[in-house]
Amino acid sequence: QVQLVESGGGLVQVGGSLRLSCAFSGRTFSSYGMGWFRQAPGKEREFVATINWNGGMRFYADSVKGRFTISRDNAKNTVYLQMNSLEPEDTAVYYCAADRDISRVGARTQAEYDYWGQGTQVTVSS
Repeated sequence: QVQLVESGGGLVQVGGSLRLSCAFSGRTFSSYGMGWFRQAPGKEREFVATINWNGGMRFYADSVKGRFTISRDNAKNTVYLQMNSLEPEDTAVYYCAADRDISRVGARTQAEYDYWGQGTQVTVSS
């Protein structure tokens, strides 16, 4: 059974940076595409970024393009989300997710992911 554990959230000022990590265990990490989603209070969970199994293809939501970077280290079984130039609108619980369909690229919907972490809170203060 795949387990995902996010870390790295916290409180940051507008314009600041944070790096989220998601530790993967239970299966072969390099066989999974990985994604980040977020859910703000009173809103639906939304796609943030996704990366394919070897890190060669990455896709982002328009709202974070140019500010966030998704990456992975298959030797460490970890996926990262580097968040720069943070804005109050980035405040949310951030979730990582794993997609067991290794052939899929650019998964942006929750239904395309099979496993989810518990989330980590990111709060951007103005």
